[in-house]
Amino acid sequence: MPFRPDLLLALLPVAPLLLALVAAGMTLVLRRFAGVLLAVLPAAMFAYLATLVERVAGGEIILVHLDWIVSYGIGLDLRLDGLSLVFAMTISGIGAVVLIYAGGYLRGHPDLGRLLALLLGFTGAMLGLVLADNLVLLFVFWEATSVFSFLLIGFDRGRQAARRAAVQALLVTGIGGLALLLGAVLLAAMTGTWRVSDLLAGGSLGGTAGYLPALLLVLLAAFTKSAQVPFHFWLPNAMEAPTPVSAFLHSATMVQAGIYLLARLSPVLGGTEAWTGALVAVGGVTLLWGAVAALRQTDLKLMLAQTTIASLGLLVLMLGLGSDAAVSAAMLYFVGHALYKAALFMVVGAIDHATGTRELGALSGLARRMPLSFLAAAGAALSMLGLPLTLGYFGKEELYLALGGSGLELAALIVAVLGNGVLGGIALAIAIRPFLGPIVQTPKRAHEAGLSLLLGPLVLAAAGIGAAVLIGWFGMMAIAPAASAVAGRAVASHLSLVPDFGSLALWLSLLTWGVAAATFARLDQLRTLLRRVQGAVRFTFDAAFDRAMFGLIRLAGAVTRFIHHGRLELYVVTVFGLLALALFVPMLSYRALPPWPLLPQLRFYEWGIFALAAAGLVALLLARTRLGAIVALGVQGLAVALVYLVFGAPDLAFTQLVVEVLAVVILTLVMTRLALDRRDPREIEDLLRDGTLAVLCGVGLTAALLLVLSHPLDPRLAEFFTAHSVPEAHGRNIVNVIIVDFRGLDTLGEISVVLAAGIAVLALLRRSKPAAMPVLPTTVRKPRRRPPIVLVPALSVPDLKAQAAHPVEAKLRPDGSGA
Repeated sequence: MPFRPDLLLALLPVAPLLLALVAAGMTLVLRRFAGVLLAVLPAAMFAYLATLVERVAGGEIILVHLDWIVSYGIGLDLRLDGLSLVFAMTISGIGAVVLIYAGGYLRGHPDLGRLLALLLGFTGAMLGLVLADNLVLLFVFWEATSVFSFLLIGFDRGRQAARRAAVQALLVTGIGGLALLLGAVLLAAMTGTWRVSDLLAGGSLGGTAGYLPALLLVLLAAFTKSAQVPFHFWLPNAMEAPTPVSAFLHSATMVQAGIYLLARLSPVLGGTEAWTGALVAVGGVTLLWGAVAALRQTDLKLMLAQTTIASLGLLVLMLGLGSDAAVSAAMLYFVGHALYKAALFMVVGAIDHATGTRELGALSGLARRMPLSFLAAAGAALSMLGLPLTLGYFGKEELYLALGGSGLELAALIVAVLGNGVLGGIALAIAIRPFLGPIVQTPKRAHEAGLSLLLGPLVLAAAGIGAAVLIGWFGMMAIAPAASAVAGRAVASHLSLVPDFGSLALWLSLLTWGVAAATFARLDQLRTLLRRVQGAVRFTFDAAFDRAMFGLIRLAGAVTRFIHHGRLELYVVTVFGLLALALFVPMLSYRALPPWPLLPQLRFYEWGIFALAAAGLVALLLARTRLGAIVALGVQGLAVALVYLVFGAPDLAFTQLVVEVLAVVILTLVMTRLALDRRDPREIEDLLRDGTLAVLCGVGLTAALLLVLSHPLDPRLAEFFTAHSVPEAHGRNIVNVIIVDFRGLDTLGEISVVLAAGIAVLALLRRSKPAAMPVLPTTVRKPRRRPPIVLVPALSVPDLKAQAAHPVEAKLRPDGSGA
């Protein structure tokens, strides 16, 4: 097979996952250089993707197909177009500098290798997600990102807060994953294909049957992943993760997965009132909510987390508008946000590393001792503020160009200006408050961070400014192809470094900067006011999540106590009662009762077998002791074995006979612990109930068998086994071949069930020796009701009461406010 350069695309998701398997071992050998050397792989992937920019900008779509589940038309399909190229280059580029940063941030940490391995694994999962051209493959990588995120957020597994945040993120995004799976199945059922390329070629599904459920499921998946209100609360708690994780996952990768999903399926689900209304409304609310929440925080990392929520809301709002300018603005803002937010997270980590605190009020004058960190923070904050010569400026300008109409667009414009202004004020606070002003004492004497901690933020801040300087080329080679993939039509780039002084967007930018300056000037007063409001409301989504989870645990306990009550007698009654319903309800509903069978012409010994079975039945019913009942039950099994033998199935007869003998022996051994010579007294109502169920189940099974026999025999299955037993299973005994080969796993499961039941019985017998039952005097006419056998559940009622007395409390932030 000749080498195809495009097949290298298939290695992009796989290579980081393979390297992750050996990353921990390499870290033990490479030590302080581990992060740098492991970063070579994502850097090489970035360079490879850069060689494809010209082809993709020319309109080419690179497709790779490898067979996977052929019978269902599911393949390992990858697609590289303008949208996936921008995301893949952002992931690999930022992933490379984050690995270098992590190597310096956790230098000497015993679990550094584990962190690097998880970061590499997450990189591979994200690349697979954005390159997937198949809904099933997309779902697999989507869930992989959730699993890696869970492991990364809970990296410091010794702290309860980290474990709680990891579980919370996994649960919230896991709900979205299930929604994505259902949505993918529904889309495939509607269109007849699993391939994303075929979905995009088919155009919008708006107005078709099933569109609204599919839209709601996809939106639920995207909103949970990208922390949209009301699913946003997991993201601030995820700041329990180490700073390298926050810089990667919560700026350019995991939280952007939902944005990618919306952008990718925009040609399929977009362009409708439901799409526009839902995205603009949720995005606008999330933008304002995140911006306001950022004002309440004093922890620099939490401030960035809340601004990330706001920025994600702004991206959702842009995608909801769907115009060429709005889509171009979304792509510009995505790249700009990834660059400046990752840089700011790294700077905050360097500050924490150097001073021992992230509290805004405890930091000042760091520019004198950390000048390079200040330079990186200033460059990134300028882009966040949206000043000229930064990517943030052009993203904001494009957004304002897309708005300005009436109705929904006017409301979106007001929200965007206010939200961008507040985010700009936060950017000024992060860049100015810690670095300018008098030097204050910190827990650790401030010092400039090392090269590994400075390289990432400096490179990313410079990249944001460099891309803005080359905005004409950048817009034509990257933004226009990405916007065209999202819009489903060709979108031309009109980006220019020369500002249009007559444009409304420029005046809106001036207004945004004014709001940012006012926010920065009144930041302390706004924080105090917002905390008073929060204290009066006394509601947080984080606390509501805790209450919901505790309620779920209590509900599970109640259901467990109701269903698994431990009374074996009621278990048996329930099983046979449902069996009777399952037998009679369909036959009566469809009036499909079988005809009365003709009396068979049997030989005398065949009548003798049935007489033996009848005698065993009578003996079972009249048995006065448990031992007599067991023996009578064995007579029934012997009669069945004789039926098999007479009608030409000696192997089945032998199997039945062996099983019956073993059953009698085992039952006898077990029942020796329960006094076999004693009667098993039951009250008359128990006898009537059990007898009725027995008759109903017996009659129902007989009727079902007669109904089956009344129809002509379909020989296809028998012909299949006859034709394939020898050539495929190399066995001439068809019954044995069916049991051992064709139904081998089923047989193994049955054996496993019997083995597990035997072990459980043995454990119960060894656990305790019950006292012998008292001998009832013969003069007692009405026996006492025997106490039921009760199995104690794993979660007892006292345990549940103890849990109810101490519910899970919402974790508070250092400033005393909820998450």
